Amino acid sequence: MSKEPAHHIGVYLGIAAAIGIFIGSFLNFTKRPSFSLFSANAKEEKIKRLIQYIEYDYVDNVNTDSILDNTIHHLLENLDPHSVYIPQSELQAIQENMQGSFKGIGIHFRMIHDTLTVLDVIKEGPSDKAGILAGDRILISDKDTLFGKNYTSKDILGFLKGGDRDEAHLIIYRKQTDSILNFNFKRGSVNITSVPVYYMINDSLGYIDIQRFAKNSYDEFHTALTDLLQEGMQSLILDLRGNTGGYMDVAEAVADEFLEKGKLIVFTKDRRNRIVKSFATAKGDFEKGKLYVFIDEESASASEIVAGALQDNDKGIIIGRRSFGKGLVQQEMALGDGSAVRLTTARYYTPTGRSIQKPYDHKGSKNYYHDIERRTSNGELLFKDSIHVADSLRFTTPKGKIVYGGGGIIPDVFVPLDTTRYFPKYHLIGITDFVFTYIDKNRKKYSKISWQEFNKQFDTKAILKSYLKKAQNVISTPISHPERIETYLKALAARELFGEKGFYRVYEKEDKYIRKVLELEKTHTD
Repeated sequence: MSKEPAHHIGVYLGIAAAIGIFIGSFLNFTKRPSFSLFSANAKEEKIKRLIQYIEYDYVDNVNTDSILDNTIHHLLENLDPHSVYIPQSELQAIQENMQGSFKGIGIHFRMIHDTLTVLDVIKEGPSDKAGILAGDRILISDKDTLFGKNYTSKDILGFLKGGDRDEAHLIIYRKQTDSILNFNFKRGSVNITSVPVYYMINDSLGYIDIQRFAKNSYDEFHTALTDLLQEGMQSLILDLRGNTGGYMDVAEAVADEFLEKGKLIVFTKDRRNRIVKSFATAKGDFEKGKLYVFIDEESASASEIVAGALQDNDKGIIIGRRSFGKGLVQQEMALGDGSAVRLTTARYYTPTGRSIQKPYDHKGSKNYYHDIERRTSNGELLFKDSIHVADSLRFTTPKGKIVYGGGGIIPDVFVPLDTTRYFPKYHLIGITDFVFTYIDKNRKKYSKISWQEFNKQFDTKAILKSYLKKAQNVISTPISHPERIETYLKALAARELFGEKGFYRVYEKEDKYIRKVLELEKTHTD
């Protein structure tokens, strides 16, 4: 149930380097230009002059664009860990992820035995409307042969997106009917789901997983919240584990659903000490319900805004481990050539005034992003007492609860890292492909089975026996907990048949977080 994470070298130098991106027009000269004796910005002129010296006088031919990219990257790296340069080649994918959609055909896929295999189709997407089915093998996309090649996932995405081509032409092998099929249809907008699953765990307890705070995340979340309320939800689990953040205003909108009108959600402060505050409105649909918020060491930025706002307003119970600790706000700024920078422009603070930004230096981000390894070695991920707090960063909520700043949100209820949780995924070789192949061979049998029938009838012992027989020579670790492997195999099969909701509903009994909530619910009821 794994869940996809910026002081001073002189800001004017960073700006000068950014302006340097525009100097491509200065490099297309047949002879070296003369320099102006008068410049509106001496630092900008200095950068231009250096590039021109390299372009026209350096002993070897060099790629000045590459030099500029590397220079800007290193300049930003010396500001803070979250001010970053985004090359043109990466910007589109990043923006698509944050916008929550892209132009494509609308499938989830994986290369199985050197063949591009459709795992499932996105509902109401172009492929779904065209009649493509889970299990189909895509042999050719437009004129590109996709089988028998050593393509990466990035390569495959490029082929399927089709560049500027609106029309998609696919040649597909359908195993169920042993036939070759041609599909011609238009590519369209494909939603990148932010809320992959929500459901009722029992008659009163609902669950919503938010994996990112993209443009469409609030709408997806609100749909999930509304549906669960209609099913009788009284308590809610909001799962922010592994959520590395996104748009701040989207996080504020999510927090607003739980807080009463006038409650402070977050405030920001920039270099000029200008403060901008965000308050809850009257529109919250779950202001009275019982709330549990899951966080872990990968929950960052916008996730921490939500968790901090709720904790500081005494709303809900924060469960898990100390969050990442990112309290810096970035603004994306275009550089004019298709690239961009995300520059830190402010710090954000929780309602009690906490800055949860963990410490960093200005000598690069290597140590900063290896902080989780440090937390592992000092025992923090296993023992709550190992979490270091500073009394000087102690704050008090309206109801008297003590909270701390200085690096992440510390949960109200600690849940240690489950060191066996990822055992099946990383130590059972080929288990995901094995389950897919098993379901694919029996797709007709399972095509019309209901969730209730699957949950009761699926023979996990038989599939485990079959897997162990096939994998006996490649399993990297001895099997010591076969019942856990059975559960994982069943969860993978449920994913193939019922999507992410199926996986979660099977695997939830192995989730220490959910087990903790059920304990708390029982205690509260008793």
